[in-house]
Amino acid sequence: MSERPGTAASPLRVAIVGAGPTGFYAAEQLLKQPAVVVEVDMFDRLPTPFGLVRNGVAPDHQKIKSVTAAFDRTASHPRFRFFGGVEFGKDVTLEDLREHYHQIFYSTGAQTDRRMGIPGEDLAGSHPATEFVAWYNGHPDYRHLTFDLDQERAAVIGVGNVAVDVARILCRTPAELATTDIADYALEALAQSRIKQVYLLGRRGPAQAAFTNPEIKELGELADAGIAVVPEEVTLDPLSRAALEKTPDRAITKKVEILRSYVDRPPTGKSRRLALRFLVSPVELVGNTAGHVSAIRLVRNELTATAAGTLQATPTNRFEDLDVGLVFRSVGYRGVPLPGVPFNDKWAVILNEKGRVLDAETRTPVPGEYTGGWIKRGPTGVIGTNKPDAAETVAGMMEDLARDVLLRPSQPDAASVEALVGQRTSRWFSYPDWRRLDAMEIERGRALGRPRVKFTSVEEMLAALGRPLA
Repeated sequence: MSERPGTAASPLRVAIVGAGPTGFYAAEQLLKQPAVVVEVDMFDRLPTPFGLVRNGVAPDHQKIKSVTAAFDRTASHPRFRFFGGVEFGKDVTLEDLREHYHQIFYSTGAQTDRRMGIPGEDLAGSHPATEFVAWYNGHPDYRHLTFDLDQERAAVIGVGNVAVDVARILCRTPAELATTDIADYALEALAQSRIKQVYLLGRRGPAQAAFTNPEIKELGELADAGIAVVPEEVTLDPLSRAALEKTPDRAITKKVEILRSYVDRPPTGKSRRLALRFLVSPVELVGNTAGHVSAIRLVRNELTATAAGTLQATPTNRFEDLDVGLVFRSVGYRGVPLPGVPFNDKWAVILNEKGRVLDAETRTPVPGEYTGGWIKRGPTGVIGTNKPDAAETVAGMMEDLARDVLLRPSQPDAASVEALVGQRTSRWFSYPDWRRLDAMEIERGRALGRPRVKFTSVEEMLAALGRPLA
């Protein structure tokens, strides 16, 4: 019997599919195993690492992006490699990975938006919020999109982090945006924006809103956008008040206080207005004769208690229309199935138990296949939530190694993978390639007083590295 992997002579070879925070947290855990020698190869469809930290975190929240310093330290490990611009299922298949690795870890996130399921959702001027986010962050797949910023009124449906980001970016001045790493084309387009009124719409009350207190405070401090609330909508309903009295929560109490403080704000004279609305749900997007959004119909909600004791939004028979020409929905994410990997369609996650991928028919673990992050548990938590999530999966991977429950690759050597990738695509990017691009982006930004000026297409990146475009 051959030597069990995990030694210097025979390292445990692990493929990580997805270069976002979870992938890097898993790599960090794997590479610091005290008694196991692990080699990690990370694959991502994009040429650049860091997933949503680069392509999702708002450009005016640079502090959050500083987490990449820790990821960069992980990538400095001599047994770590990055294969950017290599798409799982296209450039490398599941069978390829099974032939080259003892374990495979999927961390591809939740890549699509949930739909609202209402009439008019697909009218021109109605968009998933994540497409706008990817566009202004310079994601290569979304850089060519256009958004009708000639409209004067926009609605953002949802009150989570992404919804708040979108509303805030729509309300920022060109001067505020010019100090960020927003994509150049987005900076130019937003500088010409005619939007004067932005609505941020939540289906439940202020106590249930998903945004954090620093975020809601920040919305009240925008340079040229005043904030407005409806007094009765930011007044705690009896059920929410009773729930808080039973289980006090200082953060929620403070959140409501901040929102209440916006009731009596005097007019500011600012050129834009951000209205926060609660206890309203969209029931229809109304179009004009050109097939473009012209209004959003809302139903007023009341909070009612479920059998489980939670509070849910229950529609009433009261409706109102808001005139808007641009709508962004941010009502949740969905994971996307990976070719050949068991998937739970209902939950939109890889079928798994504590990170071990399960066979769809037998519901028993598939040897050597694992998952972490949003594609494992659903789209919940912040960036840091993925660290213990990845650790749980890696602990299972180490248990399975000890039990010798592994894939049996025929070519478990590092050189054969690089040769395979090179045969499949000439447009792959190594981590040293990324470091060169990173340095160039930062240098381009320095001259303009910005954190960086991003490359936003694969062709730009190849040209910057002096590589052929073909």
